[in-house]
Amino acid sequence: MKNTDIKALKKEELVAKLSSEKEILAKLKFANAIAPIENPMKIRQTKVLIARLNTELSSRA
Repeated sequence: MKNTDIKALKKEELVAKLSSEKEILAKLKFANAIAPIENPMKIRQTKVLIARLNTELSSRA
């Protein structure tokens, strides 16, 4: 998800997307703890997306 896409979202959509990405990150971390996942960069990409969403939310406040 690009920054322009994030800026186009409404506040409610940002909060919903943030919570869903946090759930995805938790599932990825759990799956990686059990057995190495196929693409470990997915964890990093999810963390970056969460940071971008948090940044956009805080800039709007």
